[in-house]
Amino acid sequence: MVSSQLAAHRPYGGVVPEIASREHLSNWPLVSRQTLEKAGLTLQQVDAVAATRGPGLMGSLLVGLSLGKSMAYALGKPFHGVHHLEGHVFSPFLNSEDESAREAPESFLALVVSGGHTSLLSVAGAQVTSLAETRDDAMGEVFDKVGKRLGLAYPQGPLVDELAELGDPTRHPLPVASTKESLDFSYSGLKTQTMVEIEALERAGVDVAYDPERELPFASPVLDLLAGFRFAAVEQILRRLRRLHRRQPIGLLAVSGGAAANRLLRRKLSGWAQETGIDLRLVPLSYAGDNAAMIAHAALLRQRRGVTDDPMSTEAESRIPFAG
Repeated sequence: MVSSQLAAHRPYGGVVPEIASREHLSNWPLVSRQTLEKAGLTLQQVDAVAATRGPGLMGSLLVGLSLGKSMAYALGKPFHGVHHLEGHVFSPFLNSEDESAREAPESFLALVVSGGHTSLLSVAGAQVTSLAETRDDAMGEVFDKVGKRLGLAYPQGPLVDELAELGDPTRHPLPVASTKESLDFSYSGLKTQTMVEIEALERAGVDVAYDPERELPFASPVLDLLAGFRFAAVEQILRRLRRLHRRQPIGLLAVSGGAAANRLLRRKLSGWAQETGIDLRLVPLSYAGDNAAMIAHAALLRQRRGVTDDPMSTEAESRIPFAG
C-alpha cells in the first residue's frame, strides 16, 4: 500500500514541509490498516517496528518516528530507528511485491543518487565508509531545478529524463565536471551552465515554452540541451566509477535512490558493468523513490545482526551522518 503526496505538492512546484507532515499524519491509519490486511496480519503479530530517524524534513520525521516508537513501546516489540540512506543502500536487493528480498552480500559498493544525495559508499557488514559525496548539489536536485526553470510540473526530474530521450546530446554538449583525482561529485556548475544555455536560447528567439499537446513538447534545441545536460550528469558518475575501478576493482555495485530510475544512467551502468564483468544490482523501479519497504528491509537486516534501538531515546534528526 502506497500513499503519494505528489498531488498535494504539485501546485507549489516542490515539497512544502508543513503539507508533508500533515499528509503523513492523516494518511498513516489507512495505509497501515490496508498493509496489514494485505499481509494477513494483525498489529500484534508483527515482529518489529521500524521508522526513519533522519535525515529529512523534521516535521515528517517526527510524525513517523513518534508513531513507530509508540507502537513498539505499546506492543513490547523491538524498535529500529533507521537512517534514510541505510534504506536506500540495501534497496537494490528487494524484489517485486510478491517475492522475498535477495540476500545482501557481506560487502559491496553502493551508489546512491537522489534529490538529496549523490554518494559512493563502501559497505562491509555493519561498517559503511563514505568514498565520495557531492560537494554541492545532488544529481536529482539539479534535474528538478532545470525542469522548474522550464516550467515543468513537480516532480520535474523524471520528466526532464523523459524529454531528454527526444533530444540529441551531441548537438548541445555540456562539460562534465572534473574534481581532479577525487571521486567526489559536483553538479552546481552543470546546473548553472544549463540555466545560462536556456537563457541563450531565449535570447536567440527559440520558444522554450513546454506544450505537451505538440508532437514535440519542446522545440528541438531545448530537447537537445536537455539531452546534453542529462549526458553530462550521467557521464560524471561513470567517470568516477571508472576511476575507482582502476584503483580497486569493483565486484558488486548496488545502485539506488530516486535518480537511479534515470533511463540513461541505467543503460550506461548496465553496459559498463557488462563490459567490465561487474555484478550490477539496480534498484527495482518500484523501490527507487523513498518508500517504507526499504526502511523495513534495512530494519530486518539490523535485527538479524542483533541490533535494536531504544524507542524511549531515539530522536529525529534533520541532518545526520551515515558513514565515516
